Amino acid sequence: MTSLFSCQQISHSYRQGQQLFPALHDVNLEITAGEFCLIMGPSGSGKSTLLNLLGLIEPLQTGKIFFQGQELQAIDEGKKNQLRRFQLGFIFQSFHLFDVLSAAENVEFFLTRQGVPSAERKQRVQESLEAVDLWDHRTKRPQELSGGQRQRVAIARALAKQPAVILADEPTASLDQDTARSILLLLKNLCAQGRTIIISSHDPLARDYASRVLYLKDGRLQAGGQADAH
Repeated sequence: MTSLFSCQQISHSYRQGQQLFPALHDVNLEITAGEFCLIMGPSGSGKSTLLNLLGLIEPLQTGKIFFQGQELQAIDEGKKNQLRRFQLGFIFQSFHLFDVLSAAENVEFFLTRQGVPSAERKQRVQESLEAVDLWDHRTKRPQELSGGQRQRVAIARALAKQPAVILADEPTASLDQDTARSILLLLKNLCAQGRTIIISSHDPLARDYASRVLYLKDGRLQAGGQADAH
């Protein structure tokens, strides 16, 4: 299997006032292309921090991360932006939708920045919203949608980019169980089509869909990250 991400001795801390709060400790991890990787652990275990580092949302403090053989800290910001724009799709726990845009416009926004032609944008928007059962709500703005619907718009936005990797922070947190199952099945099917899926979750339901389960506790990867491979 081809290595997609290689993490070597990653450590990361946050400063609050005069205090330093460690989030990750010497994490070593390999994620191969085509995996559906689930990261589990209690609140504060470092799950979101690890996703943010893999997704180039936060700068790495200690250690090295390689993506497709490139050391991410060694490439310039322009190249990082290209990776964020075309290769990485991120589903945020807090949605990060634009309040002034409709559901369809939120999904289309980053496609415009990618330079996707108009006709193709419209098609991708429709297909992505249909995939999360929200096409009938395409003209509604976020404040007109429930929390679960806003989460599904965020998922549709990531799908529409057609990235090589989808990173999702608690993607089922705001969803009822039936909708959560449908979203996890959708992600699993995308994985079967060749995309790499990396999610963090407290939801035990997600274990049924992942090809590998990693456990973080107090910022440390447990059992070498090989637990529950299936």
